[in-house]
Amino acid sequence: MEMNQYLEVFIEESKEHLQTCNVQLLELEKNPENLSIVNEIFRSAHTLKGMAATMGYEDLASLTHQMENVLDAIRNSKLQVSSLILDVVFMAVDDLEAMVMSIAEGGDGKRDVTEIVRKLSLIEKGESPESLNAHDEAAAAVSAPADSQTRTAEYDQFEQTVIEQSKEQGFQCFEVSVSLRDDCLLKAARVFMVFEVLEKCGEVIKSVPAVDVLEEEDFDQDFLVSIVTKETQEDIKKKVMKVSEVHKVKIGLVDLGKAGEKPSQDLELTGSAANGSLEQQQKVQEKPSVNQAARKEDKKEAPPSKQAGAGNKTIRVNIERLDILMNLFEELVIDRGRLEQISKDLDHPELNETVERMSRISGDLQNIILNMRMVPVETVFNRFPRMIRQLARDLNKKIELDIIGAETELDRTVIDEIGDPLVHLLRNAIDHGIETPEHRSQNGKPEEGTVTLKAYHSGNHVFIEISDDGGGISREKVLQKAISKGVVSEETASALSDRQVYELILASGFSTAETISDISGRGVGLDVVKATIESLGGSITIDSVLGEGSTFSIQLPLTLSIISVMLVEVNLEKYAIPLSSIIETAIIKKEDIMNAHNQKVIDFRGKVVPLLFLEDVFEVPKQEEDEFYSVVIVRKGDRMAGLVVDSFIGQQEVVLKSLGNYLTDVFAISGATILGDGQVALIIDCNALIK
Repeated sequence: MEMNQYLEVFIEESKEHLQTCNVQLLELEKNPENLSIVNEIFRSAHTLKGMAATMGYEDLASLTHQMENVLDAIRNSKLQVSSLILDVVFMAVDDLEAMVMSIAEGGDGKRDVTEIVRKLSLIEKGESPESLNAHDEAAAAVSAPADSQTRTAEYDQFEQTVIEQSKEQGFQCFEVSVSLRDDCLLKAARVFMVFEVLEKCGEVIKSVPAVDVLEEEDFDQDFLVSIVTKETQEDIKKKVMKVSEVHKVKIGLVDLGKAGEKPSQDLELTGSAANGSLEQQQKVQEKPSVNQAARKEDKKEAPPSKQAGAGNKTIRVNIERLDILMNLFEELVIDRGRLEQISKDLDHPELNETVERMSRISGDLQNIILNMRMVPVETVFNRFPRMIRQLARDLNKKIELDIIGAETELDRTVIDEIGDPLVHLLRNAIDHGIETPEHRSQNGKPEEGTVTLKAYHSGNHVFIEISDDGGGISREKVLQKAISKGVVSEETASALSDRQVYELILASGFSTAETISDISGRGVGLDVVKATIESLGGSITIDSVLGEGSTFSIQLPLTLSIISVMLVEVNLEKYAIPLSSIIETAIIKKEDIMNAHNQKVIDFRGKVVPLLFLEDVFEVPKQEEDEFYSVVIVRKGDRMAGLVVDSFIGQQEVVLKSLGNYLTDVFAISGATILGDGQVALIIDCNALIK
């Protein structure tokens, strides 16, 4: 069977399960007595093992199986959770992640895991973690396979109820006994194909041997599947026999009169036995599929007849397909603007009505497409707790990571780029921000420092804040280093505000680290972080209080493709100013303009706001001066400026287009757009204008 078609799904789901293991292991370290956490980790490990075995990645399946044994011993109270045991399990997860990454990069997923398997095996046998390194023999414990000779099914009370209710609604329950050919090589693959056929016929409620045994090919040639369906025995038999390498199929009706109420030994519960029929239902419905993660755990205990039409409610779509869809929609937005312009010029009632309806529908379509591309930032945030734990140990510090707003959504393209800058900022906060426990105690602080990672929406932007309760940033130290590096002159330095001084650490090559470390980037500084964020159309600001901590605030656009703008005119040129940067528009008199430090300014609601004449900035030929000026008040953080234009055209949604490789360094222009009348309008980068 060709498995390549399932490879992408396998990789994505494996990453999800490993992430769940990482998150839950950290939680288990905080709550070692909570067995529900252990069950959650066990389920992820068990599913990962089955997927790996089905796909043929034996090293991956073997290591996961050994890790599963340790988790099973913990949840059955044979082992007590300790940091040393969790260290070994974390090492196993690291190896599993490395193998999955190898597969994702086109490798075979093989890895020497002898040592970690040995440690897990010794832990399972009750050896103390401290003595693991004293053992030289590698003895990986392998749990005894289930009895694969049993080929009759016994049904528990829940399964009997399902069968009885199904019969009342016109369904029949069959036991389908399948024999594979003796020379069948990929037995798990054939089992998978049989299950695929049977699930199209009805609802699978049980398999003998159990699912994990089938996945590991730990059976001879025969297996039995119980199915609730409305199809005839003959039709089912014909469909199953079409699967290659199936030798024989026998089908018979289930007779509950002969079935005892004793639960089947082949039924392996995914949680504790006390969890009852809901988890049994989940288990009996399992099949050797790489799509197990998509199953919902909150299914109601309904008979299969009511569940038959309730399939998987989610699908995976390659991001490249969404990019193509977005590109096509961008062209539609351009044509929509053109139609609106034509409709306005012709002033035809029916055309106006049609265009208005098209605008509403395309607006709804736009929202759907944008939402399809939105991903919670938790996909990035989830990898940080494990990193913080390891860094805290390396630096002998006590650090608590507090994550707020992980459900906040961002465009997938932004999510893909923001991970590395956040890693750098977190490492910087841990290395330079949080003090050692001894130093914190001397200053009257708790020994454990706190790093807070917070995300929230504000307008058309997402803000991500990284704050710590560490030592803060020393203004004098930063200025001294900046002057010595030639970043600023002594005259300029004295006039800088505190925030402007703090932001000097974002300059290229700037670092206040007294010793270069591998933790915060070997003295490279934070200029790469700033460059990446600005390339995404965002900005970063820094606030700090010496002795109390620092906050790095990142502002990012929700999406990078379609934005709302205010169209303005300067002479005969049209420009677009993003609405997210605009506070308001105003008309001011010529006599209201004042001069301060060789800069024209206005008094705007009690604040002095500098004026920027776009005709000067972009060297547009000047017209005769008027008595009144049209001004767009824009902001960057807490700083504002007034952009002087000739006239306002109005608000519009436009498609942001890149200027291309030859015009990458145009000052204060972030891109261009095509307007409804076919003209090109340049999009102004307000962040570049406000310094």
